[in-house]
Amino acid sequence: MNAPAHVQSLRREIPPGFLDALANQFGDRFSTAGAVCEHHGRDESPYPPMVPDGVVFAQSTEDVVWVARHCHQHSVPLIPYGAGSSLEGHLLAVQGGISLDVSGMNQVVAVNDEDFTATVQAGVTRKQLNEEIRNTGLFFPIDPGADASLGGMAATRASGTNAVRYGTMRENVMSLKVVTADGRVIETANRARKSSAGYDLTRIFVGCEGTLGIITEVTVRLYPQPEAISAAICNFPSLDAAVRSVIQIIQMGVPVARVEFMDAWAVKATNAYSKLSLTESPLLLFEFHGSAAGVREQAEVVQSITRDNGGMDFEWADQPEDRSRLWTARHNAYFAGLQLRPGCRSSTTDVCVPISRLADCVSETAAELDAASFPYTIVGHVGDGNFHVLMLLDPNNPAEWEESERINRRLVERAIGMDGTCTGEHGVGLHKMEFMLAEHGQDALDLMTSLKQAFDPHNILNPGKIIPPA
Repeated sequence: MNAPAHVQSLRREIPPGFLDALANQFGDRFSTAGAVCEHHGRDESPYPPMVPDGVVFAQSTEDVVWVARHCHQHSVPLIPYGAGSSLEGHLLAVQGGISLDVSGMNQVVAVNDEDFTATVQAGVTRKQLNEEIRNTGLFFPIDPGADASLGGMAATRASGTNAVRYGTMRENVMSLKVVTADGRVIETANRARKSSAGYDLTRIFVGCEGTLGIITEVTVRLYPQPEAISAAICNFPSLDAAVRSVIQIIQMGVPVARVEFMDAWAVKATNAYSKLSLTESPLLLFEFHGSAAGVREQAEVVQSITRDNGGMDFEWADQPEDRSRLWTARHNAYFAGLQLRPGCRSSTTDVCVPISRLADCVSETAAELDAASFPYTIVGHVGDGNFHVLMLLDPNNPAEWEESERINRRLVERAIGMDGTCTGEHGVGLHKMEFMLAEHGQDALDLMTSLKQAFDPHNILNPGKIIPPA
């Protein structure tokens, strides 16, 4: 699987003495070892490694400032690296340079439980934060599946299984500490619940994928832990019946916390990988949050709707350990899918459409995938119109890669034609750049380019991402 044509042969030369200066400043927290660089030059995308020239392991905002200033002065690319779980080639060093690993910046700075906020360093993961605040009666709901870092989640505008009720990182990041390309430190906002003061810098950096600044601290919203939680599985005779149930549930205004879709192949893979015995047909996995009475009422309405669409009776998971087992299995659906074809690489794509068009988009996509020469799975956070396709490819078969890219292109065109987006939560990275023009138009892309040039005049921050080359 080759890198896109526009990112090949663009590697920049590192000025003499530059790597030595990093070694002198950071000692054993700087590495040019081949294994270290290769680890930081690949993610969960199907692209081959694109390795940096060196890796700095940052422990503080001051470390990030030092590196940014020196990279800016010498026009050396600088790519932030968190947990390495991105799917679209976000962190690949397409022009070489320095990978800035912030996983060591893993301190919870402050928990303001009376204000329902927490401030963390960029390397803190979602599981770590929830463990830290477990005894406060609060939790952080954004759950993309992988134990991603909060800085990376903000940079990619992540969402996940709880987004249908609690929103995405866009709605749940209150403020950021950001290091600019030339090494300045800015706070994008205070902790007030709202503000009308000036441009919304927080929203500019949320979703910028490290191309406009380097996030070093994140202040997020917290929520009270629900009084009652119930989870249930419902199987359906067809993919269309399952998705149309979701549309009706959302249009009825039922405040479900999670509603996840898995096609029959994803269920089969999950059974094998997670040692479960789920019925191997399309299914929806629900979770209800609220008071005990509220949860019962939500479940009754949802079960009535699913039955009208041919759904089976709910299989309940009321005990915490049962819910945890189910959601762990759902989060592992990506790795489970890989086991359907040992030795494969997955080209994983996602789109998001208005909820009224979801059934059409999923059904048309599945029909096209059924005719493909490789296996696939479909899973989705369908409560907000977002679904994911895992195409399981032979890495030594270029024809399969080309076929998968044609299917991906038609899927994105289908979604945009339905007034949707080329990516609901994965982000643009390398894989979705070619669709930015169709989704946004040239005038909007020109404005994005101007913003990039203003924030990063030397084009050092994660270059070659988001904005297609002119």
